[in-house]
Amino acid sequence: MNRAAWVALSLLLFINTMNFFDRQILGAVAEPVRKEFNLDDSQMGMLGTAFTLLYAVVGVPLGRMADHMSRTRLLSVGVFIWSILTAASGWAQSFWQLFAVRLGVGVGEATCAPAATSLISDYYPARSRGMAMSIFMLGLPIGIGLSFLVSTTIEKEYGWRTAFFVAGLPGLLCAFLVLLLREPKRGQAESTAHHEATRDQPTGNPYFEVLSTPTVWWLILSGAIHNFNMYALGGFLAAMLIRYHGLDGREAGLIAMSAYGLSGIPGLLIGGWGADRLRRSRLDGRLLVGGTAILLAIPLTYFGLHQPAGETTKLALLLGAGCGLMYVYYASVYPTLHDVVATKNRATGMALYFFAMYVLGASLGPYVMGLASDHYALEAARAVGVTVASVKELAPNFRAEGLRQAMLMVPFLNVALAAVLFAGCFTVGADHRRTHPASSST
Repeated sequence: MNRAAWVALSLLLFINTMNFFDRQILGAVAEPVRKEFNLDDSQMGMLGTAFTLLYAVVGVPLGRMADHMSRTRLLSVGVFIWSILTAASGWAQSFWQLFAVRLGVGVGEATCAPAATSLISDYYPARSRGMAMSIFMLGLPIGIGLSFLVSTTIEKEYGWRTAFFVAGLPGLLCAFLVLLLREPKRGQAESTAHHEATRDQPTGNPYFEVLSTPTVWWLILSGAIHNFNMYALGGFLAAMLIRYHGLDGREAGLIAMSAYGLSGIPGLLIGGWGADRLRRSRLDGRLLVGGTAILLAIPLTYFGLHQPAGETTKLALLLGAGCGLMYVYYASVYPTLHDVVATKNRATGMALYFFAMYVLGASLGPYVMGLASDHYALEAARAVGVTVASVKELAPNFRAEGLRQAMLMVPFLNVALAAVLFAGCFTVGADHRRTHPASSST
């Protein structure tokens, strides 16, 4: 593999790490933020929704921009914006101020996935693209893991505001370094035969072209379900460990770092290797790997989240194994999207996919989880004859039980996710041959 490709991938991995580090801080310090502003769980979920909704909406035009302008410059501007506003989150004096700043962070971070994955697809050919995407997506577990570790440590010593101040600094360095990357020629990693077959094809409406691909719809649906689960877990896992299992913020951060964050490293690497390997013999190989991994994750996540109070070791092991398998999703679905979308529309395709999965999944995950938590908390109180006007008036034990019950949505939704990924296997071959007629075996 050429040196330029490895340098670019390493820097993009670093940027993606900061991307997920910054967006996970709020989940890591959720309890002190909730207590300072006297919020319920649905309001905490709204803070996650604020980020993801604007992220999704602006991601579509930014994705189209990434198909026509310098991706490195676009990415540099985005990293600078989200880093500055992440630091600004530490100055928020109310719920609505924090809500507004998180909207701005979403605008900056919306540049990352379309621009970065488009760059990777021009640095790496289809036969190794799954592993390259897996390495890039290591930024997700590493960023999340570091965010739980660093943010909870800083919060314990200096308060939650300082955690936001510190997080903004590395991104400013990234914003400068990405300008030093060489902008690769679009489609340079595809075969010569593929270029000859597609060079003179007429250009239609790019959004219609992407959305007229059946596999894209299966991937969009899968993304909505998967992101609902991942953002619900990220937003409330540490809070559940504190409330239900009696841990302090630092202890909860360490378990969340391991079970929800770092467990994704082997999942992505092994998943990327397996997805690429099976893809060489069958065009639906990547989705088969992803669907099988999600299927195996169902009992592990269920029994992990269902552990009784105090059984944190079993929870960490079971949930960690389940989350590790859930991370295989990224190693299988992201390169599949690039397999079935024409080269000239890759960033647009990724932006449309992200729009749908964030609007329908990530934006709803924390909010619906918060609503469910409040609902089950009130139900637990009523079951023993306690009636209150607001969930904020409930004793901590009821709020702990409510959140634990709400979290069990995750394994049940994984059943639907596995079915969707297997359904996509029936369309991916035909879609790949249509959009890449001369490179179906590459």
